[in-house]
Amino acid sequence: MAASCAGLLVAAAALTGCTSSDGAGPEWTKAKAPPKPIWDRSPASIAAVGDSITRGFDACGVLSDCPEVSWATGTDDGVRSLALRLLGKPGAVERSWNYARSGASVAALPAQMGKAAGHEPDLVTVMMGANDACKDEADLMTPVDEFRTSFEESMRRLRADSPRTHVYVASVPDLKRLWSEGRENPLGRQIWKLGICASMLGDSQDMGAEAQQRRSTVQSRVVAYNKVLKDVCAKDLRCRYDGGAVFDFRFTGEQLSTWDWFHPSKNGQGKLADIAYRNVVAAKPPA
Repeated sequence: MAASCAGLLVAAAALTGCTSSDGAGPEWTKAKAPPKPIWDRSPASIAAVGDSITRGFDACGVLSDCPEVSWATGTDDGVRSLALRLLGKPGAVERSWNYARSGASVAALPAQMGKAAGHEPDLVTVMMGANDACKDEADLMTPVDEFRTSFEESMRRLRADSPRTHVYVASVPDLKRLWSEGRENPLGRQIWKLGICASMLGDSQDMGAEAQQRRSTVQSRVVAYNKVLKDVCAKDLRCRYDGGAVFDFRFTGEQLSTWDWFHPSKNGQGKLADIAYRNVVAAKPPA
């Protein structure tokens, strides 16, 4: 016959050649539902990747890592890390690994993720991006395209060796809020003069147009990094972004290290653990 099956559709809906196997209509007219995300709310092992925040830098002493208070994998009872809440203390010691490194930027993330994947953990936590925005000058910040490429490569590296691992991605903290909180503290202002995150914190008392524009530029870059984290994570069924919870957290000086007024204090690490735990055990991802 010259007429095609599609051409006879209106007149011959009952023909089996034009209907689905269940008689509900043509197969090609059915809208395919997107696959549902897969999420494990009670992982039995955790690996962490990221930068100095996840290493607990300056939370216990000056210029030193303190991984025992890490929000992700620490064992300190006061912080109650994500690992401690999900695995208990024996589990947090025996079944968690911290591959974050102080000073790391997103370019180091693929290698960290490769190490984490070697354990085939149930969950990997990611907090990365502050060092990409915190440079001596705003012009030196990691370009958004490079940030995306590194994060995508990190996810590919994980999936190659540990396809079933779940990934919790924390947003980059609000560096402009950090400036607005710390600049009120005389000690913090003096410490920042040593060059900590100069792109945002340099000349902290300067309210001129050029300084304000510099801070806004850094803030916009952080927002762009968070969009990358959200977008890339959304493409993976076993990835959950925090919905901007860390970025939106209204921290105060109590959550900042008194050694540098930049990194989280033990109290701040505990708040990060609170945010992570709520998001990991939630039945649905953040809106």
